[in-house]
Amino acid sequence: MAGTESLLPTPAQTPLVLSVELHAHSAASYDGRDSVDMLLERAAAAGLDALAVTDHDEVSANDTLVERAPEYGLVGIPGTEVSSAAGHVLGLNVTEAVEPGLPFSETLDRIRDQGGIAVVPHPFQEMRSGVLANIGKAELRDADAVEVYNSRLVTGYSNRQARRFAERYDIPITAGSDAHVSDMVGRAVTLVDAEEPTAASICEAVVDGRTTLQTRRTPWLVSARQAYGNTRRRIRLAIDGLFS
Repeated sequence: MAGTESLLPTPAQTPLVLSVELHAHSAASYDGRDSVDMLLERAAAAGLDALAVTDHDEVSANDTLVERAPEYGLVGIPGTEVSSAAGHVLGLNVTEAVEPGLPFSETLDRIRDQGGIAVVPHPFQEMRSGVLANIGKAELRDADAVEVYNSRLVTGYSNRQARRFAERYDIPITAGSDAHVSDMVGRAVTLVDAEEPTAASICEAVVDGRTTLQTRRTPWLVSARQAYGNTRRRIRLAIDGLFS
């Protein structure tokens, strides 16, 4: 009707529901296998909208990720998985490495100082560097979000613990494939109600709790192979360190 303002939201007001992989490793990580391009190719084939590369204590893949992601129709989210003194912490939308071995709280501060967000992956999986092996639940509540579904599960009990914890304390939640090979990208996806398709907007929506999860477990055989390979790499690195 003439003279009547539309009640429909304008495009700028309409949130975008983006399918995002927030936990994946490239060959730049000591335990990753595949190139950034292979990860991006798989993410595009899986119908994702954005991909974060979170190599262990390493950010060298981020420039390639951010530069090449648009070629695949994706948003590249620069990231890292920091080995804090307490355990692993994901830094998302960061461009500089965070020194490993720092206390949990200082690691969170270093990530935020770069304008990034701190997401704690697999916090209850203490055998996989989950932080609750070394800090209390009160400290964990300081994180910007908690990964409550990690697709590299055995029974899923640790994921359920993380979900109950996040729900109890109203902490934003994410999922992550924790992919160390490109084929596993997209197993655990975070659906993000972002204002725009950018890394900053996606991270802002995560902190605001505008997420839902779409998850599948990593096949057991793949997880077993990765665990075996990781053990061999750690032994080799330890031996190299003795003679360097």
